[in-house]
Amino acid sequence: MQNPLDTASTPHTAVVKFLQLSPGASLPQQQTPGSAGMDLCACLEEPLLVPPGEMRMAPLGFAAEIPPGFAGFIFSRSGLGAKGLVVAQGVGIIDSDYRGEWMVPLRNLSSEPWTVSPGERVAQVIFLPVAPAQFVEAESLSGSQRGGGGFGSTGK
Repeated sequence: MQNPLDTASTPHTAVVKFLQLSPGASLPQQQTPGSAGMDLCACLEEPLLVPPGEMRMAPLGFAAEIPPGFAGFIFSRSGLGAKGLVVAQGVGIIDSDYRGEWMVPLRNLSSEPWTVSPGERVAQVIFLPVAPAQFVEAESLSGSQRGGGGFGSTGK
């Protein structure tokens, strides 16, 4: 049997059109070839203060055209998240038909004020394929080992 790690992968590529709206906007970039996400930089004219427990919008200074069949998922950067600055809603979603300026809502979970500097990397985007879904009404659902067990039902 062949080792799955020996096979060459052929990742899907989402070709995303980038439209610079502000002179300070940065093209999203991977920091290393193995990075899953592309860093998003705040496009600010002056530093942005995010008080403890509060949320502020960080403009990115660009719009983009994501191809149909994909969406952009905005995640916190792990280094910032560990210090308390996170994407406010957990994960943001940029739909393929959105053409406005990209912005990131940042929430400060720490007990100290956080200052975001112009050009600072504040979040990351990952492009993933999305499958359209169609809900159909059913009389019943098939059984499963888990059944209707919810949070914590599978143990630790």
